[in-house]
Amino acid sequence: MLNQEKVNANVLASLVAEIAQTDGDYTTPMPELMIYRRSLATEPMPCIYGLGLAITVQGGKRVTLGNEVFDYEPGQSLITAVDLPVVSYVTRASSTEPYLGIRLELDARTIAKLATEIDFPSPLRESSVRAMSVVAMDEGLLEALIRLIRLLNQPTLSHQIAPLIQQEIAVRLLNGQHGLTLRHLVALGSPNQQIAKVITWLKQNFSSGVSMDDLASKAHMSPSTFRQHFRAVAGMSPLQYLKNLRLQEARQQMMNEELDAGSAAVRVGYESASQFSREYSRLFGEPPHRDIRRIKG
Repeated sequence: MLNQEKVNANVLASLVAEIAQTDGDYTTPMPELMIYRRSLATEPMPCIYGLGLAITVQGGKRVTLGNEVFDYEPGQSLITAVDLPVVSYVTRASSTEPYLGIRLELDARTIAKLATEIDFPSPLRESSVRAMSVVAMDEGLLEALIRLIRLLNQPTLSHQIAPLIQQEIAVRLLNGQHGLTLRHLVALGSPNQQIAKVITWLKQNFSSGVSMDDLASKAHMSPSTFRQHFRAVAGMSPLQYLKNLRLQEARQQMMNEELDAGSAAVRVGYESASQFSREYSRLFGEPPHRDIRRIKG
């Protein structure tokens, strides 16, 4: 990092540490902004990353998508352009230097609108682009994040100014190294946008009977082309993606609604409780009842 970048990185770390003084997940008055602190490295945790920007302010973090590994450390940023089932964990943290992280949700309509208004130097080429990327964070983005977090201490100004800074961040992302990832996913009529639409539909309808041929039809593709583009964007097959969605939702329902495994399995679309238990254990490392008991404990 250059000297000014180091100064700004330290400023951002101080602002985040002031908010997150003990371990935990911190909501903020800005619903789109979350802050995280951990004093120990964590176990791998399957979860869903939606459209958003993630920053490691201090420490280290790893996200795996299918067979791909994304490490991001201070000075780097991670973008997720569609909802993706990932495995996420903190790789470097201690009591003296805890992991500090930020996640900022992005608005798809804002990204799409801005992408049509910006005069990019080069047109998009027809290709499938992974919906997740890690790049070095530029100075302008770092400064915008500092201004956004400082607004948390200025509630009378935040309501008016925060949306402007969030739009600035979106513009900087589209013009920066994350730009190709975001532009491919919002380009009207592109294969990537068709896959993004199918992913949105799956997230809302995962518990119903789903035919891969029907999904291909929704994307206006042949089944083989659909599977190829889907894997390129999401890092996994459509069937694997659907399984992850169902299992993640079942886990949430068992934790939040006190459902037993059989009831949760039926709710998310499984016909066989034994198949549900096998696939759950494969994803989360333990059978449903043991996993939920461990989490609550």
